[in-house]
Amino acid sequence: MYQFSYAEIMEDGVADAKERERQALDRCIQLLSAARDKSGYGREAIEALYYTRRVWVRLVEDLQNPENQLADDLRANLISIAIWILKECDRIRKRQSMNFQGIIDVTTIIRDGLK
Repeated sequence: MYQFSYAEIMEDGVADAKERERQALDRCIQLLSAARDKSGYGREAIEALYYTRRVWVRLVEDLQNPENQLADDLRANLISIAIWILKECDRIRKRQSMNFQGIIDVTTIIRDGLK
């Protein structure tokens, strides 16, 4: 039987959480790319915007949690980015924009920073 220290278990928990976040952001990028490549505002766009919105709302909720251990300035910057993404999703939904690529680019940068 193996015994692990609390620190080892917590480190594994953080690594697992980062991997789940990376996977969720990967899925956002895939869905947004499919929507970008399809002309018009159809099922792909609706699915991409719905999923992306859910992911970023959940990330904001996590960032606002007082138990989140990221530095306050980093948390604030990520929340600002999330607000921009959510607003851009809303603009696309209202057909005021088709800036899927902007959301893809920013999401890719955030995903790549989770290493």
